[in-house]
Amino acid sequence: MAHEHNQEEDRYITLVDENGDEQLFEILFTFDSDEFERSYVFFYPVGANEEEEDEIDILTYAYIPTEDGGFGELMEIETDEEWDMVEEVFNTFNEEQED
Repeated sequence: MAHEHNQEEDRYITLVDENGDEQLFEILFTFDSDEFERSYVFFYPVGANEEEEDEIDILTYAYIPTEDGGFGELMEIETDEEWDMVEEVFNTFNEEQED
């Protein structure tokens, strides 16, 4: 998936879909996994937390950081083992936010 990362504002990422349409997302958090030797980013559409919906769609992708600290190419998570690890990290993040 194509994306742009603005180094000046590390809280946002822009994704470009197959039609060339851009959508701005706010980064929730990132983390690194030694086990899978990749980094991960969680993000959601800008303005989603302002809507009255109970649930926000959070997207998660893996990436290998670039030398300048960018995200490089976003990669889909494909294995169940990797998804289990990502879900565990996300659940821990949620629990910490609730405390």
